[in-house]
Amino acid sequence: MKSLRRVVALSAGAVLIAAACSTGSASPSAGPAAKVRVQLQWVPQAQFAGELAAASLGYYAAEGLDVTILPGGPDVVPQQVGSAADGPEFTLAWVPKVLQARESGSDLVNIAQVFQRSGTRSVSWKETGITDPTGFKGKKIGVWDFGNEFEVTAAGTKAGLEAGKDYEKVIQPFDMSLLLNKQIDVAEAMIYNEYAQVLEANNPVTGKLYQAEDLNVIDYNTVGSAMLQDAIFARAGWLAKAGNEDVAVRFLKATFKGWIYCRDNAAACVEIVLKAGTTLGKGHQAWQMNEVNPLIWPSPNGIGMLPADFYKQTVDISKAGKVITKDPDPAATRTDLAQKALDALGSADTKGASFTRGTVTVTAGGN
Repeated sequence: MKSLRRVVALSAGAVLIAAACSTGSASPSAGPAAKVRVQLQWVPQAQFAGELAAASLGYYAAEGLDVTILPGGPDVVPQQVGSAADGPEFTLAWVPKVLQARESGSDLVNIAQVFQRSGTRSVSWKETGITDPTGFKGKKIGVWDFGNEFEVTAAGTKAGLEAGKDYEKVIQPFDMSLLLNKQIDVAEAMIYNEYAQVLEANNPVTGKLYQAEDLNVIDYNTVGSAMLQDAIFARAGWLAKAGNEDVAVRFLKATFKGWIYCRDNAAACVEIVLKAGTTLGKGHQAWQMNEVNPLIWPSPNGIGMLPADFYKQTVDISKAGKVITKDPDPAATRTDLAQKALDALGSADTKGASFTRGTVTVTAGGN
């Protein structure tokens, strides 16, 4: 599958946050802080609130880490950046994209599966009556390319429909303009981002914001074509060097602590995200934080642990959709580092079994 975009160089201009500058307790080691970089999958937003909080609150510094967070964006392919020999030590990306990259020679390894559920949805106007993928037939179905479309097209395949034959696959920009302008029948959306963009838009008929009841939403977790998304990856070659597994455990420990903080202090994490330089408004980030947390919590085996059944489903769908040609080798994932990080967190609530989703009021334009 086509997956090429221009890779942004890891220059000083790409630096978002140097975590060692944050306040925090002293480094656990006597030596200088270990310098590492983490490549975000997209621009700074609440999707990465755990990492941003770990930097801002000094959790990385407390683990003896000097962490530079690198923003992503439409011109950044994280799995390509992370696979480079001189690339960042940690990369945030969706699982099927990295499995595909591994077939092309990448040695990225999933060391922590942060998102336990998929945030991908397909959204259409209520009057279309498209409530499940069987409704794609004869319609214009919007998707993002470069590996973001896999869940949508897999759902179509599961419904017995073929893109280009039974429905028209339309490549969307990374917004909801085509749906809002009614140029497509269905749009791909993340529940924590683009779906909210529709609700934040003005309905020209009523003069008020669009409402949830104006829309049909297909949830791929329910359909059965959901795939694992945001995970933390590191290069096997880097991990193999002396001391780097320990660095990885400390990085995961601090990151997990950041996500636990954002679970229990969502409003405070919205402020952290805003200070990190996001281009999206406070209202939109509040929505996003409220929708990202349920993708992580509860984490039945502890945050970062790979759910075996969901991983198998991701692999099976990836093969069926020709994203990958064969089962990934066992070295594609490892859970020992995440488990050590969980153990190091001691009595902290790393599962969030009692977590309940909050409520957020939609604001015009996400402001």
